[in-house]
Amino acid sequence: MLIVDDHPVYRDGLRQLLTSAGLTVVAEAGDGAEAVAYAEGNDVDVVLMDLHMPRLDGIAAIRRLREVAPAVRVMVLSTYASSADVVPAVEAGAAGYLLKDSSRSEIVDGVRAAARGEHVLAAEVAGRLMDRVREPAEPLLKPREVELLRLVAGGATNRAAAAELFVSEATVKAYLQQIYDRLGARDRASAVALAYQRGLLT
Repeated sequence: MLIVDDHPVYRDGLRQLLTSAGLTVVAEAGDGAEAVAYAEGNDVDVVLMDLHMPRLDGIAAIRRLREVAPAVRVMVLSTYASSADVVPAVEAGAAGYLLKDSSRSEIVDGVRAAARGEHVLAAEVAGRLMDRVREPAEPLLKPREVELLRLVAGGATNRAAAAELFVSEATVKAYLQQIYDRLGARDRASAVALAYQRGLLT
């Protein structure tokens, strides 16, 4: 098992909990990029994944793991239970989703269930998914992201787009990464092409 969380103290606590329950923790990672790199070159059956981390967040890491290590089962362990976190994680391929305030037995049992190929959802998370199913589907990209992508399609650089949108270049880069993740794009050109294919740009 691989533990992925950007808080070392929390990782230590999880390691102690899991090893005391007879589970084997082979490694720890501080962000999604480290997790993907480790899983790509080592034998890992279950990844216990936080969502909000630097460099590569949990959602993007789950998508990458599906590509480089499809047999790995990812169990999300997060503080957040909003549909904005839960739905993308499940869509990305998470095998389960538990909350960090779950009991020790729930976490241990959840990891074991994931290793057996089962799906595990905290009760609150399952409720969020049910509520989301009843809601109208949200657009793939937010209006601000579509506006940025339209500027990119017109040849605007990050600096020019930032000036047009009255935001920093760092914000533009963050928006672009979100757009890439949601569209499954590799770069600016493929994001624009996919946006036209899906009718997001006309």
